[in-house]
Amino acid sequence: MVARLAGSSTAACIVRYAAMNFPRGLRIGYSPCSSSLAAPGDRRRFCHYAAQRNLRFEIARPDEAYDIVVLTQAADISLWSRYPRTRSKIIFDFVDSYLAIPNHDPKALLRGIAKFATRQNRRLLLNYKQGLEAMCRRADAVVCSTESQRGQILTQCPNVHRILDFHSSVVRSAKSDYAAEEVFHFVWEGQPGNLRHLLEIKNALQDFERTRPFRIHAITDLEYGRFLGGRWIRRSTVEEARRISPQIYLYAWNEQTFSAIARSCDLALIPIPLDDPLAAGKPENRLLLFWRMGVPVLASATAAHVSAMDESGMDMACTTRRQWLEALQYYTSNQSARKHAAQRGMAFVAERHSEKHTLELWDHMLGSVLSGEAANPPPPIDSFSQISTSPTGAHS
Repeated sequence: MVARLAGSSTAACIVRYAAMNFPRGLRIGYSPCSSSLAAPGDRRRFCHYAAQRNLRFEIARPDEAYDIVVLTQAADISLWSRYPRTRSKIIFDFVDSYLAIPNHDPKALLRGIAKFATRQNRRLLLNYKQGLEAMCRRADAVVCSTESQRGQILTQCPNVHRILDFHSSVVRSAKSDYAAEEVFHFVWEGQPGNLRHLLEIKNALQDFERTRPFRIHAITDLEYGRFLGGRWIRRSTVEEARRISPQIYLYAWNEQTFSAIARSCDLALIPIPLDDPLAAGKPENRLLLFWRMGVPVLASATAAHVSAMDESGMDMACTTRRQWLEALQYYTSNQSARKHAAQRGMAFVAERHSEKHTLELWDHMLGSVLSGEAANPPPPIDSFSQISTSPTGAHS
């Protein structure tokens, strides 16, 4: 049964299927990012939603029929894009900005061949971007992660929903002590292949080190595959870190310890190569993750980071070496500014990106698929409330 919620503008017009109201016997197939369902694209997205809504699912097979199939980017789009509409409705969880990559990009040109060679795709897609567009056209709904991405996908599918990650499984508690020692402690988190993004601020960090010693605590996997989700060319993250900076200390990513390590640090860093369309097109998931833990963040000025900073009333997104250096000097020397930024971030995610709201976005999307009607996105939450702490003045 579909219900229209009354009350605040946050809830108005959201089509919500409560767990008890999902059709009984609904057969859901899922094509995961990893066989263990432990990859971030599984546990922070549909798998978490299904657990919270008590939805059972099975690993999807193209030769079976389902009520709904949920596909990740690791799915065989060469087959699923041809899957008959009479056999199932399809939801494509398409979180990366592959459609923004120029057609002449070398990796883009080779991506279809590589996925065929590793048997991720059974059919050869010489133009993988066109294959992704075909998958979007076949899908009954596409889930994306940025507004820019949503605009691109709408040309292929009329039912597109922007939904960010769930973080409740890793956020244990919030940081409360913002005093810093003489040696300043930064934290970085992410996929090991992206550790090299710290090179984007290497010069600024070298300038900063002349005035204050620091350490960078990087939380990531300690080895990784260079291409196609780890299938090719295994590398040691330790060796990668040594090439980047002697100040990097590595920690194996673990759901039980991540939050404690991050909260023990003074400031998070999220540098991004702004000339890389795929990296620069990423959503603000990591920014929100640190804010949930009460950790202030300096980040590259990607569209998603700038938007989140603007909405939260902060100015901590940097583009140039000079901006990074000035921000590093300001926030490392100003405890009250770090605390104020952390409190604003926590208040912002609590009000605009709560677990409840993200669950309702998935409800809304799934409801649009089950009803067979493309749904407009829910209206935005009312303007972010100002928190009561005294502002220290935004860095500029």
